[in-house]
Amino acid sequence: MEAFDSCLRLFWLVSLFQVLIVVSAVISERSNTRFLLTSNGTAGERHSEEYCAMYDICGARPDGKVLNCPYGSPSVKPDDLLSSKIQSLCPTITGNICCSEAQFDTLRTQVQQAIPFLVGCPACLRNFLNLFCELTCSPNQSLFINVTSVSKDKNNSTVDGIEYYITDEFGEGLYESCKDVKFGTMNAQAIQFIGDGAKNFKEWFAFIGRRATSNMPGSPFAINFLPSATKSSGMRPMDVPTYSCSDTSLGCSCGDCPSSTVCSNLATPQQHKEGSCSVRIGSVKAKCVDISLAILYIISVSLFFGWGLFLRTRGKSASQRKQLSRNDSNQLYSSTQKNEDLPVEMLVEAPHIRNGVQLSFVQGYLSKFYRAYGTWVARNPTLVLFASLSAILALCIGLIRFKVETRPEKLWVGPGSRAAAEKQFFDSHLAPFYRIEQLILATVPGADHKKPPSILTGDNIKLLFEIQKKVDGIRANYSGSTVSLTDICMKPLGQDCASQTVLQYFKMDQTNYDNYGVDHVSYCFQYFTSSDKCMSAFKAPLDPSTVLGGFSGNNYSEASAFIITYPVNNALNKEGNETRKAVAWEKAFIQLAQSELLPMVQNMNLTLSFSSESSIEDELKRESTADAITILISYLVMFGYISMTLGDMPRFSSFYIYSKVLLGLSGVILVMLSVLGSVGFFSAIGVKSTLIIMEVIPFLVLAVGVDNMCILVHAVKRQQLELTLESRISNALVEVGPSITLASLSEVLAFAVGSFIPMPACRVFSMFAALAVLLDFLLQISAFVSLIVFDFMRAEDKRIDCFPCIRVSLTCPDSDKGIGQRKLGLLARYMKEIHAPVLSRWGVKLVVTSVFVAFSLTSIALCTRIEPGLEQKIVLPRDSYLQGYFHDVSKYLRIGPPLYFVVKNYNYSSESRQTNQLCAINQCDADSLLNEISRASLKPESSYIAKPAASWLDDFLVWMSPEAFGCCRKFINGTYCPPNDQPPCCPAGQASCSLGGPCKECTTCFLHSDLQNDRPSTSQFKEKLPWFLTSLPSADCAKAGHGAYTDSVDLQGYENGIIQASSFRTYHTPLNKQVDYVNSLRAARDFSSKVSKSLKMEIFPYSVFYMFFEQYLDIWKTALINLAIAVGAVFIVCLVITCSLWTSAIIFLVLTMIVVDLLVSDSYVTCYLFMDCQPPPGVIVFHASVLFLLLGYLSFLMMIICRE
Repeated sequence: MEAFDSCLRLFWLVSLFQVLIVVSAVISERSNTRFLLTSNGTAGERHSEEYCAMYDICGARPDGKVLNCPYGSPSVKPDDLLSSKIQSLCPTITGNICCSEAQFDTLRTQVQQAIPFLVGCPACLRNFLNLFCELTCSPNQSLFINVTSVSKDKNNSTVDGIEYYITDEFGEGLYESCKDVKFGTMNAQAIQFIGDGAKNFKEWFAFIGRRATSNMPGSPFAINFLPSATKSSGMRPMDVPTYSCSDTSLGCSCGDCPSSTVCSNLATPQQHKEGSCSVRIGSVKAKCVDISLAILYIISVSLFFGWGLFLRTRGKSASQRKQLSRNDSNQLYSSTQKNEDLPVEMLVEAPHIRNGVQLSFVQGYLSKFYRAYGTWVARNPTLVLFASLSAILALCIGLIRFKVETRPEKLWVGPGSRAAAEKQFFDSHLAPFYRIEQLILATVPGADHKKPPSILTGDNIKLLFEIQKKVDGIRANYSGSTVSLTDICMKPLGQDCASQTVLQYFKMDQTNYDNYGVDHVSYCFQYFTSSDKCMSAFKAPLDPSTVLGGFSGNNYSEASAFIITYPVNNALNKEGNETRKAVAWEKAFIQLAQSELLPMVQNMNLTLSFSSESSIEDELKRESTADAITILISYLVMFGYISMTLGDMPRFSSFYIYSKVLLGLSGVILVMLSVLGSVGFFSAIGVKSTLIIMEVIPFLVLAVGVDNMCILVHAVKRQQLELTLESRISNALVEVGPSITLASLSEVLAFAVGSFIPMPACRVFSMFAALAVLLDFLLQISAFVSLIVFDFMRAEDKRIDCFPCIRVSLTCPDSDKGIGQRKLGLLARYMKEIHAPVLSRWGVKLVVTSVFVAFSLTSIALCTRIEPGLEQKIVLPRDSYLQGYFHDVSKYLRIGPPLYFVVKNYNYSSESRQTNQLCAINQCDADSLLNEISRASLKPESSYIAKPAASWLDDFLVWMSPEAFGCCRKFINGTYCPPNDQPPCCPAGQASCSLGGPCKECTTCFLHSDLQNDRPSTSQFKEKLPWFLTSLPSADCAKAGHGAYTDSVDLQGYENGIIQASSFRTYHTPLNKQVDYVNSLRAARDFSSKVSKSLKMEIFPYSVFYMFFEQYLDIWKTALINLAIAVGAVFIVCLVITCSLWTSAIIFLVLTMIVVDLLVSDSYVTCYLFMDCQPPPGVIVFHASVLFLLLGYLSFLMMIICRE
């Protein structure tokens, strides 16, 4: 996305190889003696030493490109001043020359456009300059330059084509020295801009020699580069020695010359991704953990089977085994019935004995407590109900301070997290990342096409213009004022928005499209950095990869998607007017896209997806509003379910008395009050709620509350009717009170453990849930028990449910029967007569245990395949427009998020070495930060770094360099002097500027003697840095820093020699999955940690998405620790209450198996249902094979069991 501001300095730049136009054109002292290179001259005169092939200028093309005269002349001896000037730029030219002083001055002026690209690698720059110095001023020019064609211009003969003989050795040396040179501003190689991405020197020479069409950049005449000439011609190729980029005298940085010996020794070792152990079984590749677990399962089941067989073959008779099985089955269901047959007095006197089993001390104490408590509640139901409701309503008063936290940065990371601190530092010292409003238009694959057709058609571009008109016409209302895109958009330079769209190649003007046609787009894909016609309306080049999608490599013409992005200014204060204006416009933008743009695009058989910066927050709020209806419906359903299951229906005529509609409604209200009480308490102490709390906790507490209500009511109903109501309530609480207490305490502790999770959303959810479950439990054993008392009193008094004031006369014989005489329900009969007896059989126990152990081990194996991350498709509503947007982003985008490496407290003083430890030009350390970034970008699959970093420091040092004589300049009075092609040196709107005028006395800021090893002193650095950051880029100085680096340096307090914050920008590789985001964050932090330790500087990576994925870096560790603590807490509670290590261990084991199974099943079900993902075929085949193997093994065991 940020490629546009990284390119600002190129916005006036024409092709560098227009240097050839003027370099080859001679502006010289006109001589009356000229030798026309025709048949009148001899070969020796045309091609000999000390002889020129072209001299002077005889005309110009209609587009202004000058043309040389096809006349030969002897070389001339320059004066001492001109000779020294030529030696400073062209040290290979000595003695006589084939150019005049005026010609050389023009050459010097033009080559300054190339110097900023290549000055970081002196060897490349020297070779590059030699190519044109020899072409222009060499005294032996005629030996390797041959004019092959001549044209007429105003009756003057002009050069129309030449042959330039150069040895392959020179071409190879030139290319090898320049092929890796980086142009940091564009995060790319310089050869992309000065050589059209040539892969060898022949392609580069072909690009240089191409004759440009009218008004297009390039050479005014054709140049045919040839490696050798015939002996009869008397010519020989130009063979000036070339310098290697590893040459110590003209050494390049490691980023520009990876082949250097010093750099290759420091090259990062080849990183191999740690692959998991795997074993190949036939054509299936299985993980070692899968094989290990399968072997473990077979051994475990075999040992379990052997142990069971050993016990079975002991000297027990068959009748004893049957009796044991029958006793086991009866114990699962009839334990409470035995308890009810005992007299109440016996139970009171022996609280530590139940069903003939000695209870633990804690169980006995709880039984004694609940007996006394149940009796007291049954005697004082009104007091208990009033007190419990008063307490919960008091907590609900805190709802007046209820607030919902919707800011993602406050939900995902806590204030103490590293990501939050780094984001705060970046936003406050540099600039907040801009807001993104985006449209994605894509073609639809036809029935006969495997891939979608190209979107680059005339009709589609016209559609873009129509869409742009509608977007420009948006007028949002904010506080009575209208807000348009121009009011909030980013304007890095001038008054035009920096919109990222293909229309920028037409300068957002449909008239230009009508003049140029659709083919102009393809032309701009190749010349977007050099052609003025391809420059955007905001005067910067536009990288095609930022506005197109669905292409491979650099094949932009096959793109199947338009990506339109509107960068909008972001503010540090999220509650300020600037942010609210942007939000108001974004809402209008989304409304326009849904109501007008979508039908327009669909009529063209295209797809449209869209998003704004506030879209996710708005969609989550919409989902919470929609969930309120779902919550209400679920509570109504549960209310109906409770009313049906709690009531008795001895006959239809008595249903209105023995139903429990009012009791069920009261129970649901109590559940709601427990949730409200929890939210009210935390709201009162200033803890904001979250959307997930309002969506999940009501269902969670409802499930727990319904469970407890059913247990309590059915426990009371199971008591003997001959007992008083107080005794029945007391017996029921004794029967189920300890189990309810155990379950509720375990749930509260499990949720309480989650309050230690650092992620605020999970921590707050756990706090609210723990308190809600606790309040629900307290209300169940207080208010709900009181309501049970009232309801049973109503039923015994023959009063109608829901209308207790109405009493009827009704005799129901079944109501007077004890529990032993009542007919069991269908479910109870199934459990007692079928499920429990079958489950008690020895063989069934073995099979059930083996199957569920197999499930658990399989889940453990599948856990290794669970990828961290939270897919947006799962979080958002299924009908959200963002579902399609995230799909298209993953499918079409070919560029990753911007990545910044932020350096804190950079010491730029001359006494410090930190400048060389950061930069990546000549004389910088081989292991500097920028060189390390460049090396890391060579391994994008592991580093997730796509390009070398754009460096304000490198460009600043080049901008100050004496070689870049068109950049850092000053007036006589010492103030900043802009380049010659900028006001006041060149009046605005003037096509060409002379060397005279107000800037004719400007001089370069420094000579080499003014610098210390080509580095500025502390005072020079301090003085010129503001100049650099405010200087405008142009053709004469593409390295100026305004726009590209305005927000890259924090100048606050920099006068003391320390820059508090500065950033170096690169890009991540395209991140298509959640795991890619997590891995890219981990890789960036590992890289910055290594470099920080090596350089002893504080460096950290920053990207806008880091704070949302930080918690996933150690999500497995956090999850395992919290699950272990939660399960351990349950184990301790069970151990304390039951005082049975064996029972607690069984509960612990089963609970662990359930957690593992749920973890895997939820992950894969979510993947299949919401993300349309499938596991690799090998995984399916392997697990199917393992499943059949286990089933076969179980069948074998069952055969042995049957034989026994």
